[in-house]
Amino acid sequence: MRASLIQIAVDEGESVAARRLRAASLVRDRAGAADLVVLPELWTTGAFAYQGFADEAEPLEGPTYEAMAEAARDAGVWLHAGSITERDPDGPLYNTSLVFSPAGDLVAAYRKIHRFGFDKGEAVLMSAGRELVTARLPETTLGLATCYDLRFPELFRGLVDAGAETLVIPAGWPERRLGHWTLLARARAVENQAFVLACGTAGTHAGVPQAGHSIVVDPWGEVLGEAAGTGEEVLTVEFDPKRVATTRELFPALKDRVL
Repeated sequence: MRASLIQIAVDEGESVAARRLRAASLVRDRAGAADLVVLPELWTTGAFAYQGFADEAEPLEGPTYEAMAEAARDAGVWLHAGSITERDPDGPLYNTSLVFSPAGDLVAAYRKIHRFGFDKGEAVLMSAGRELVTARLPETTLGLATCYDLRFPELFRGLVDAGAETLVIPAGWPERRLGHWTLLARARAVENQAFVLACGTAGTHAGVPQAGHSIVVDPWGEVLGEAAGTGEEVLTVEFDPKRVATTRELFPALKDRVL
């Protein structure tokens, strides 16, 4: 199975509409080159551009949904379209990830459970999701998480219990904590004996330089591929989803869980 992580740059001089069109074009470019394409967290607005969340919020089936559904269908790929600022019909905002089939159908939507910012930003402006979400592909079952979720191992245990074999994590991770990004991605892979596909953004969000360094890790914690740096880049990695079952059979640590 081939996965392409599109480490798209967020430039404040580029409109959301223009970036949406550009992202769709990048997805279409993966036709024949990837089976699964992943975009980062809040690539429409920028994960730290809090002041624009309310103005740029859209319904679940809004313009980004429409553009990504069409792009997935045109490219014939499974598409994790990163996350958007979703405005629920009842008013609250959510950081919501969307997954589309090669037919352009929405197969999963995940509202981020752990909101970053402590007493400001996302933690104040957005509501928390409540449900763990998986998406079944022919080759593997995806477990969905977003950025700050990476710091909470209990969430990933729940995803594994729900059948997840490949953990997909779009993010807008700051460059100053790059070391944590790669460390935690490898830790989540090792402790859950799962593949980790972690896709970050490039550029600067409201003055916060992004870490980039999108990364793919196998169930033994080995890095199969990592973006070269903090610039816009497409990282394509081939991996065998069957290795999850063989790893869990050869080293059955998950069966020894007590709690």
